[in-house]
Amino acid sequence: MAATTTSTNDQMLHQTVLGSRRLSNYWWATVTLLGGAGFLLASLSSYYRVNLLPFADPTQLIFVPQGLAMGFYGVAGILLGLYQWGVAILDVGGGYNEFNRQTGKICIFRWGFLGKNRRIAIECPLTDAQAIRVDLKEGISPRRALYLRLKGKREILLTRVGQPLPLSVLENQGAELARFLGVPLEGL
Repeated sequence: MAATTTSTNDQMLHQTVLGSRRLSNYWWATVTLLGGAGFLLASLSSYYRVNLLPFADPTQLIFVPQGLAMGFYGVAGILLGLYQWGVAILDVGGGYNEFNRQTGKICIFRWGFLGKNRRIAIECPLTDAQAIRVDLKEGISPRRALYLRLKGKREILLTRVGQPLPLSVLENQGAELARFLGVPLEGL
């Protein structure tokens, strides 16, 4: 599920947003890393004429151009796999949405990449909230998301990026949030 809604009381609404720390991301990072290592070992086997792979015999490959191309793909696969592992470990995109009536603040927090944007936090007064907008796009690349519209026509994404949420979950989350904030729900 994309966002777990936990309400401590009627004064605060806290939604946890799932980031890139998912089983599927770990799976594909591992597959990409192992595939890249296999290609690189095949390339090195063709260059040194020593079989480094137990399940194949790449020593028969001619280094230029096959071994060289496999080496390029191996290095690219290893770099991509390491990048995917880094993104999953850092949980890029994960965080929470917190709406607090007691303090009168909205806090949107997300984890980013290393550096100055590692911690992304947006705070604004509850009175700036104008509406909750539901964005629906069906087709080959469907998009289902909730946005918080603030004064000044600014919109902040509240749901995760990636696999779209089921429509019923999106509607329930949007209705609950609009009811809590006392603003209209648009886009349905």
